[in-house]
Amino acid sequence: MVVKRFQVMTLLQAARAYVLGLPLESAYSWGLNKAIFIAAAKRGFKGGSGGRGESAEGKGTSRQANTYHLGDDMAFKTQRNGVLLFTIGGEVQDEEAFERQVKARFGRTFESSWEEALNYMKSFDKDTLLSTEEFFRKVYRPVRDELAEKWTEASQVSDK
Repeated sequence: MVVKRFQVMTLLQAARAYVLGLPLESAYSWGLNKAIFIAAAKRGFKGGSGGRGESAEGKGTSRQANTYHLGDDMAFKTQRNGVLLFTIGGEVQDEEAFERQVKARFGRTFESSWEEALNYMKSFDKDTLLSTEEFFRKVYRPVRDELAEKWTEASQVSDK
């Protein structure tokens, strides 16, 4: 299968969250949430619920109770069986969604790609990882196409 920018963003965001202290399942949820959010933002939140119904405007104190902040980045949160997960457009980004939308693209190479993403994240200072803008500019953008190509090639070789 082809690993696209969406999967690269998801994996790098998940690795970012994991390195910054989120448990694995929560980190996977964070990564998928951020990739979905960015993809929707690029499309202008057109169609479906796209997140418009989750505006934090005017919610007062409940806003804090329903959000999670990772550095200057934010996502809506929920708990399922004691696990912190993230939501967008009323949908929870859980392990099943991560498996379907991300892991499946990597096939047998997922674990090695995940390790590569973790090692890559560890090469950046904490301030860079805590900044949404710095993460995108310094971490994601310079390698997104290279990783998509590399991870696609690896996954196709492993399938043979």
